[in-house]
Amino acid sequence: MLFLDCKMVDVLRGRRRLRVSVFKPPCSFWFLLLFGVGGLVLFIHLQDLSDMVLQQAPAGVKFRSTTQSRQEQCGQFSEIVRVQQRSEEGDVDPISPMQLPDSQWRRQAPTPGSREHDPGSQQVTKRHRKLLKTSPVQHTNSSSSSSASSSSSHAEISRRLSDVQESRRRIVREVCGKYRSNISRTITPHHVSRIYVEDRHKLLYCEVPKAGCSNWKRILMVLAGVANSTREINHVSVHYDNHLKRLDSFDRQGISKRLETYTKVLFVREPMERLVSAFRDKFESPNSYYHPVFGKPIISKYRVNASQSALKTGSGVTFREFIHYLLDVHRPVGMDIHWEATNQLCSPCHLHYDFIGTVETLEEDANFVLRKIGAPENLTYPSFKDGNPKAARTSTQITQHYFSQLNASERQRAYDFYYMDYLMFNYSKPYKDLY
Repeated sequence: MLFLDCKMVDVLRGRRRLRVSVFKPPCSFWFLLLFGVGGLVLFIHLQDLSDMVLQQAPAGVKFRSTTQSRQEQCGQFSEIVRVQQRSEEGDVDPISPMQLPDSQWRRQAPTPGSREHDPGSQQVTKRHRKLLKTSPVQHTNSSSSSSASSSSSHAEISRRLSDVQESRRRIVREVCGKYRSNISRTITPHHVSRIYVEDRHKLLYCEVPKAGCSNWKRILMVLAGVANSTREINHVSVHYDNHLKRLDSFDRQGISKRLETYTKVLFVREPMERLVSAFRDKFESPNSYYHPVFGKPIISKYRVNASQSALKTGSGVTFREFIHYLLDVHRPVGMDIHWEATNQLCSPCHLHYDFIGTVETLEEDANFVLRKIGAPENLTYPSFKDGNPKAARTSTQITQHYFSQLNASERQRAYDFYYMDYLMFNYSKPYKDLY
């Protein structure tokens, strides 16, 4: 009986041990539990890291946070960390501080407990300090800095003027294509009769009177070695000493070669302003040629009850009489280069000029083309005034004063006379009542 009782006790103890062993978790359970907890902690940490990457991403970099997986973001962050480490070890060139987000250089001092105190942010901050010390971008007033700024400014001006030139040439091509498409493309000596040649710098300049031509002739003489300075050349030498060659003085082969290889330059002026300038110069100032040659026939035909003195000298032509002569298809005396249309003088539809300057931007345009052809650095466009140096230069206000003496019909006809110049060289209508 005692033996049975002992057996029963042993059986009960065995069941209890069995029951305990059944409910005792195996080691694999604890491993899976620890792995899950570790994965959760890692997931939270990686989420924080990805958020930091999103906040510190350089301008222009976009993260697809809604579609990109966390693994891809972690991979990008790991790559950034590896690049930073290689940079600090000297494997790659450090990123310039000016390429980093502005917010990285304006952070406030870290507070206790913030993420700024973790080891990763301490390394980044240290690297930032290193970059600040070694960055070539310094706020100094050195001559090299000012020289670089000056070079950048010159480059911007050059690009702007080059763009302006391309626009002017394009407009001339479009107008020629629209209005002069049926003209002969054969270039004759007449087309180049107003063009001066400077062989040393391979320059061709078309003379347009009352558009800065006197000073351009001075420049050509200096470039050709005739004079050392434009100040040495007086009015008589410019216009009557024949120091310069014209393109029509060469044979056909010489003309073609120069047109193909030389820089062709043309300077223009607002047509009405140029016309008034010519009238003031030739008829309001004493002139031994224009008064008798043009003044006498103009007064004779267009002035009622002209005095004998006026008919004898040709002096005192009024602006309205001059306009009547200009617009008359049966002029008593021929056309003159000082008021002939620019497109007739320089034939831009035949010659395709490389550079088109304007009197309105004369010095800037002239000096730009001088630098392009390799002229001496000390040679710039002069500001001399030929003719009557004491008289004020013809301006928009002075031009309006003269044209106020005409009626609307006369102004319209004068505009029609220079219509192609207005189109080709992109000048606006001078008066609102013109059509």
